[in-house]
Amino acid sequence: MNTLIISIIAFFVSYLSLQILKKIAFRFNILDLPGGRKVHKNATALLGGAGIYLGLLCGVMFILKDMAIFFPVFIAATLILILGLIEDIRKLSAKQRLFCQLAISLALILLSPEVRVSFMPANTFGEIIEIIVTLLWIVGVTNAYNYLDGLDGLAAGSVIINLFCFSVILYATTQHLIVVICLILIAACLGFLPHNFSKNKIFLGEAGSTFLGYMLACIALIGNWAEDSMVKLFIPILILGVPIFDMIFTTIMRIRDGKVRTLIRWLTYGGKDHFHHYLVDIGLSPRGAVIFIYSITLSLGISAIMVSNDKAFEGFLSLVQAAIIAGIIATLIVAGKHRRSGWNK
Repeated sequence: MNTLIISIIAFFVSYLSLQILKKIAFRFNILDLPGGRKVHKNATALLGGAGIYLGLLCGVMFILKDMAIFFPVFIAATLILILGLIEDIRKLSAKQRLFCQLAISLALILLSPEVRVSFMPANTFGEIIEIIVTLLWIVGVTNAYNYLDGLDGLAAGSVIINLFCFSVILYATTQHLIVVICLILIAACLGFLPHNFSKNKIFLGEAGSTFLGYMLACIALIGNWAEDSMVKLFIPILILGVPIFDMIFTTIMRIRDGKVRTLIRWLTYGGKDHFHHYLVDIGLSPRGAVIFIYSITLSLGISAIMVSNDKAFEGFLSLVQAAIIAGIIATLIVAGKHRRSGWNK
């Protein structure tokens, strides 16, 4: 009951604060202007992430005494949010953003050893490898959600599904603190969605999408997902499979087409060539593309829940199955786009 009340409070704080944040965004010109790879046609407020953050902040205030293990993550995610707000307001170079994300994440890993991928022998070389892999995971997932944020409701709705799937496993394994944090964040995201779908809409902005991605990346590291050490690694990959697929698929297509040749160019390149863009290009409506991606996200989450009590072999088979499905979807998307391009000539 206490968790339900806290979640309701987080929802209303998020929902009501966004009414004010829209006005602030227009007052100070914190707007996403149409053009380029953007699909919207009107200037839109960019402070949606701040509303979600305020909802989460009010929620966690009720469980501060239990927040010791999660407090460093919350501070680091707050810094990521601030970095995103600076990007939304003033713009930063890709190098500056990447450096700051790496610095914040490295500090978190060094100060909180529990926020680390653990799979190497306990020696200096093993620790260095684990730190590098953890950095790549956190920064990769953070930016993957930024790239996924391209249609109304897509990123925030996907995060809700991801958090729900994490919560099912966490609840079953009595990791109650992280369950509560997930539910509070779900409620805060639910408070955002009506504003994102309305005519007078507001976007997550860089601050919101990277904040949510960062939170999910860290929850994936902190949670104990299975008894088997390999399945522990597979479950977060399955649950967060869509943004991971989007990043890999988009990168392959850009390299194939010669659009990017360096890391910095990859970070700065903007185009309508993400997973959701392709779905719209081959004929789905924006809302249909969002529902399609929701369905895939939920399907992968169900697979993750099912293998949480299995051994490495079953977990590996689920990962292979997900990779095959992703390959089929990518093939159909590319073929559909080529055929559609041929019809338009």
